[in-house]
Amino acid sequence: MDQDPTSTDPDAYRTIFENDRVRVLEYRDKPEYKTKPHSHHPDSVMYTLSSFSRRLGGGDKEVDVELSAGTVRWIGAQEHYGHNIGDTESHCIFVELKELAPGAHDPDRPLGPSAT
Repeated sequence: MDQDPTSTDPDAYRTIFENDRVRVLEYRDKPEYKTKPHSHHPDSVMYTLSSFSRRLGGGDKEVDVELSAGTVRWIGAQEHYGHNIGDTESHCIFVELKELAPGAHDPDRPLGPSAT
């Protein structure tokens, strides 16, 4: 099964740029929208264009994330679903790297965005 987010949720994710080193995705959703399980591999950088609240879940982990517009976060390679649990639309840009980092498939990596 293809777990690329542009395949699992084509109404929310769209590719806005791609070359042999990176792929840039735009993501938009409305309150209550829930994505299907998908993967972000390898690592990526997320830039939020709107403030939003989301619940991310993957495996036996679940985390609530609240981010302000203009926030930049590192997203380690992961598989998850996302659920807009706030009352605002989500709008962000993902810059996906096309090379794997050491330990990219470690199940103990944190779920969701991090500041480092």
